[in-house]
This record gives sequence, structure tokens and C-alpha cells, in this order.
Amino acid sequence: MKAHARLVAEYRDGRTVLRELRPMSPLGLFPRRRGADAVVHLVNSATTPLGGDELRLSVRVGAGARLRLSGVAATLALPGQGTDGSRFVVDAEVERGGSLEYLPEPTVLTARARHTAEFLAALDEDAKLRAREVLVLGRAGEPPGRLRSTQRITRCGDSLLHQTLEVGELDSVAHLAGRRVLATELSVGGKEAEAASGDWWSLTPLARGGALVTALAPDAVTAMRDLDRASSLFPEVWW
Repeated sequence: MKAHARLVAEYRDGRTVLRELRPMSPLGLFPRRRGADAVVHLVNSATTPLGGDELRLSVRVGAGARLRLSGVAATLALPGQGTDGSRFVVDAEVERGGSLEYLPEPTVLTARARHTAEFLAALDEDAKLRAREVLVLGRAGEPPGRLRSTQRITRCGDSLLHQTLEVGELDSVAHLAGRRVLATELSVGGKEAEAASGDWWSLTPLARGGALVTALAPDAVTAMRDLDRASSLFPEVWW
């Protein structure tokens, strides 16, 4: 299955409006209002991604607009009948003074799945971004498949963050010190944070601005709690 959904948010008359909302099965987009900001829920309307699926979500946040894009249920990456893997790309642009929160629910990498996840964001001057990723390696009692996850963030063409994680199958748990969940949260646009760490989590300032929180946990609930604890250390929480 191939699908390309698109979402465009603009600032008009003191509030954010959705100029374009184009879901495409299996990527459902459901809007609601949060004060002057726009909120859109991302829902997988079918059992996806399956091996062979190519899914893309394009997001553009106009100057001064504020958009929160969140999930409502965990995503299961599943094997297909063939040998092809699945791929899900989120491609975002945030113009000057705009802000985007991308907060999907956890992605669970099931046995024999081969999945590629990419989050690409191009930020203009003064644009703000908060992006979270929670990866669960296998359902309870099963080994995970293989995963390649890439985050690439730029501001005015300059690189802020470019990292790729590859885990999979028999070596996954060993690479993560026996923990099944890896979670990250990126924040760009607030005041600078200082490096910090705790049990199984760390906060790392980025060289060109922003900070990245990374947490390892035995389950998704603990991972989300650790991300929230680390994020509370930011001197200014713009969201």
C-alpha cells in the first residue's frame, strides 16, 4: 500500500486554521480546536504499516501558526507476506515564528517486521519544534523485527540534528542494555538547557540550539515518565 497524506496550517486573524487537510487511507487526520491553536489527531485507519507499505505525511506550518499533531493509539509495525519492509516518512516544514508539536503514540516493532521510520523537519528562523519518538522492541514475550529510525532537523538550511538508529532481531536487547523501549524527545526554540542525566535518561544540548532527551526503559509508561521528568528541567517550556 502507498499513501501520501498532507496537512497545512496557517495563522489568520489571531488563530491557527487548517488550510489543507488531506488524509489518505490508512493515514487518518482528525482536527479539533485548542484555543487559538490547531490540534490534529493522527490515526491509522487500518492495520499498518505492513511489509511493503510506503506511507508519507507532509506537514507545513505557516508563519506564526501553532499546530499540535498527536497520535491516539500505538502503531504496530508488522511483517508482510513478502520480504519487503515498510516505511513511514514524516516531512515537516515550519516557517518563521511557527511552532509544531509532533507527539505520536509508541511504535511497536513486532517479530519479523522490517520497518524504516524517518522524521524530517526544515525550520525557518524563530520556528519552534517539539518531536517525540517512543520505540518498543517487540510485543510482550516476542523478539522484535528490524528497525531503522532517522531524525534529520535543519534550521535555515543548517543542520541541527541528524541521527540514525538501527536495531533488530537477536541483538536488539543487548544493544539497549536489556531494555525494550527507547524514547527520545527533541525540543528546539526555547531557552538553552544544560546537560543533565538520571537513571536511564539523559538530556543533551545541541550545538546549534535545542536539546535532545533520550531514555531507556522496560516499558512505554516508564519511558514517557522519564521524558516528562527530563523535559521539566528546561528553563522555558514554550509549549
